[in-house]
Amino acid sequence: MKKFLIAISALTVLGGLAAVPAHASPQDDLKNFRAYFFKKFPGVKLQDFGNGIYAIDATRRFEWEEMEEFPAYEEGLEKGEALFKKYGLAKCFKNGGKGIKQNYPYFDSKSGKIRTPEQDINACVVKNGHKKLKWKKGDMPAIGAYMAYTSRGKKQNVVIPNNKAALAAYNRGKVNFYAKRGQLNFACADCHVYNSGMMARGNLLSPALGHTSHFPVWRRKWAKGKGGTAGFGTIQRRYGGCNKQVRAKPLKAQSAEYNALEYFHTFMSNGIKLNGPAIRQ
Repeated sequence: MKKFLIAISALTVLGGLAAVPAHASPQDDLKNFRAYFFKKFPGVKLQDFGNGIYAIDATRRFEWEEMEEFPAYEEGLEKGEALFKKYGLAKCFKNGGKGIKQNYPYFDSKSGKIRTPEQDINACVVKNGHKKLKWKKGDMPAIGAYMAYTSRGKKQNVVIPNNKAALAAYNRGKVNFYAKRGQLNFACADCHVYNSGMMARGNLLSPALGHTSHFPVWRRKWAKGKGGTAGFGTIQRRYGGCNKQVRAKPLKAQSAEYNALEYFHTFMSNGIKLNGPAIRQ
């Protein structure tokens, strides 16, 4: 573990400016981000990055493809569809809530804030007379999984409007992505940019490019042998787990900081087709 920490520190110093320059437009950031990963993983095509670690490890990919033939999330996905109908969500979204996941998160000019799919789902749930759902697990990610499923094949299309508030939110997320935190002094970029493809405590570190294309995800660790919606989690649930792993205090789900992080993080996967929900390690 000590050698791993030293390696991360060294690579962070060397690679910090290579992935995304400090002062650049979102489009320049996206161009540089892609270029970094294309150089790091030559031969991996843009769309394949949507498969996470399975784009860079042939053995794991074979195992994953077999699992996806009879996915463990099928029961939860069916439950998500039933919940979508139960809460009357089709009334609140464009196109009846189907095939729209690729446009999230978005900047709402009226409120001056970022809107995530979970926020819009809960707003509709409450509007229709139901109790607000928990943000990270249970019914919420199951509904999100169903909405993601109806959006499979759509290319991620997060928009950064050319106004000060939207750009400030984007840059806030960018700073969060590269900021060191916790007792281990790690940033999101340390594991998922500079050290992507390396092993850490038995896990292969996934490339950040394409990360958001498969959320909500199903994890055996989260399911704990239970059926239904138990194995699903939102991307902000994953943020909290990553924070814990570097011994940092997780932020509240749907906080301004996590929403900004999700905004930047998702924009970096623009152009990649959605393939969620998906099984992940």
